[in-house]
Amino acid sequence: MFEPLFTERQSRVDRLQIAGLLGLMVIGVLFVYSATMVNESAITAPLLKQKWLLQIVWYAIGFCAAGVLCCVNYHTLARWATVAYWIGILLLALVLVIGTVRFGARRWFDLKVFMFQPSEFAKLAFIMAMANFLSRPSEELRDPMIFWKAIGMMLLPFVLILKEPDLGSALVLLPVGFSMLFVAGTPKRYLGWLIGGVGCLAALFLVDVLFAPPGWWQVKLEEYQRQRLLVYFGADFASPNSSAAERARARELQTQKSYQVRQALISVGSGGFLGKGWHKGNQTALGFLPPGAAHNDFIFSVIAEEKGFVGSIVVLTLYGLILFTGLRIAGQARDRLGKLLAVGVVALLFSHVFINIGMNIRIVPVTGIPLPLLSYGGSSVLGSLIAMGLLQNVCIYRKTY
Repeated sequence: MFEPLFTERQSRVDRLQIAGLLGLMVIGVLFVYSATMVNESAITAPLLKQKWLLQIVWYAIGFCAAGVLCCVNYHTLARWATVAYWIGILLLALVLVIGTVRFGARRWFDLKVFMFQPSEFAKLAFIMAMANFLSRPSEELRDPMIFWKAIGMMLLPFVLILKEPDLGSALVLLPVGFSMLFVAGTPKRYLGWLIGGVGCLAALFLVDVLFAPPGWWQVKLEEYQRQRLLVYFGADFASPNSSAAERARARELQTQKSYQVRQALISVGSGGFLGKGWHKGNQTALGFLPPGAAHNDFIFSVIAEEKGFVGSIVVLTLYGLILFTGLRIAGQARDRLGKLLAVGVVALLFSHVFINIGMNIRIVPVTGIPLPLLSYGGSSVLGSLIAMGLLQNVCIYRKTY
């Protein structure tokens, strides 16, 4: 099992991708430190509780997990993909019942050592199961039942994650699933049905959220989710027949709910070309970027303020390097399974990067999507590194089939 890793003729790790990965990890540690070590209480906290050090620990564990994953041929892993998928579904169901509630959402298991978020790993299990399911002869993919089964595989975790609620993580499954269906060779008319159906539902959803009068039936959303959409589209929080006092309260609430977005934009814009310097960002130090979010969802704003346009381009270049090499691995895969695994991982990483950076510069609504490898968090870091391990696995074993 381990011999292929040490055989020069067969061992073909993508060193360029690993270089990009290491670059992001170094940046992640530096800016988690910068975003969290901003006051005396943080500096004097016990070393083992400081987030930059914990981030290094998660990197080390995730890197080891990715290395172990590369020791097992992805064809062997695929045999367990269905089991992994149903374990992921079970965990998503359990977290709705016995999970820990934080910020109004039930997404985590409190393991004392860290907060385990099953959705991060359920997404990887979904990619493995979908790749295994679609790696069948092209003739079978023309069967409508195969298409609908694939849609069912995508909708089940989508609905469970949506119930947590975690709209951002749920939505990520859609481009991942679509990309894998497209690459697998699913008939274009089926994909057209899928795009048309999703587009119609999205349009009706937005019309309902933005224009439905009070008292009418509305899509069931958490209030904070509805408010984020109203902020993004610049819609008035007050209904047309509101009194002057109600409108004043609505404007005040709208100002509060748009605070994070405005501060993130100020951070990005104030960085200029070269930035203010590492650990010299005023937005973070003065608490304008919320301390609980600066090192998580808004880590890109911290980087943009402190390293400016140049630092932002470096981050985007490193992500581009990882995504490009991921597509190259998919193109070099010798079988459908390897190609689909690689495409699924690339689509997952791209979706996370696009949504997170997009919400930092207000081209997409604010969601709780972490920036892979840069945002602080055990589940996010482990999930991202295991995903990179899957990519390298396809690269290593592409010569054996």
